[in-house]
Amino acid sequence: MKHAQPQFSIIGDVSVDLVLGTLDGWPKVGTEQLLPRSELRAGGSAANSALAARHLGLGPRLIGAIGDDDLAQWLRLQLAGIPVELQTCASDTTMSVGLMHADGERTFFTSYGHLQHLSPAFVLAHLPQASAGSIALFTAPFLLPGLRDGYRDLLAQASARGYQVALDPGWPPEGWTPGVHEEVESWLAHCDHLLINELEATSIAGTQELTLAVHRIACLLKPGAHLIIKLGAAGALGHVDDQSIYYATEVAPDIFDTVGAGDSFNTGYLAARLNQAGLHDALAAGCRTAAAILPRFPRKRIAAGELAHCLQPQT
Repeated sequence: MKHAQPQFSIIGDVSVDLVLGTLDGWPKVGTEQLLPRSELRAGGSAANSALAARHLGLGPRLIGAIGDDDLAQWLRLQLAGIPVELQTCASDTTMSVGLMHADGERTFFTSYGHLQHLSPAFVLAHLPQASAGSIALFTAPFLLPGLRDGYRDLLAQASARGYQVALDPGWPPEGWTPGVHEEVESWLAHCDHLLINELEATSIAGTQELTLAVHRIACLLKPGAHLIIKLGAAGALGHVDDQSIYYATEVAPDIFDTVGAGDSFNTGYLAARLNQAGLHDALAAGCRTAAAILPRFPRKRIAAGELAHCLQPQT
């Protein structure tokens, strides 16, 4: 009997990004600055991950929310070809303006908008029972107050429905308070894949020493879970069953637009895991996916399936 294909579901923030740059210095209040490059596109961690999956030739299920304005209809068009379940909220569409600085840093301004209203009931109504090997990626809980209060139970429900739970929590706007630490630790117990960057790792663990942070966080995860730490241009580190693997990337060219780098990595890594890749090959796929997407500007020109080669194992 033929087995059902594993499902890839992405649950989280879907919004609009306006990326502008490059800014050489912060302008004086009340003045105007002309910038040479810009792109208006679908954004948010969940949408970035789903778009990366489309670039790889995959068709993930994207579960999120949109507003009820004209911009929301434009946003739907940008997600063409992706199976979407979007809760329409009585709100303006959330928008982020990302300013790229000459030193490679970024500044974001984000409106509250519709992200406040995504509900657990909507998510669970559109998250079907999973076939073997399926993965559900959850993103940006700190930006989704409607989900955040019951986030531990939401992750537990996804696990109970047969999904491997992957989580990219992002950064808490209120900082890493004792309450946030307790909250996040309650989420980690349900994670099969935790996808964070180095600063998030050291913040969660309460230490500046990365090796110690890895071991502290690993103790909070469920048995057999994979801890993945994204190291930017340096590559990525994976840890499972007391063993760590480091994947180093080649020197990257200068990149104007690094928005969504971690989201692209997440998709490449998880897509490889869906294909039964081992940890090393999955780290490589994540790094190759991010490296293939980031130099493209504007990114809307990347065709569906154009980057499928990123998932091929290295020889």
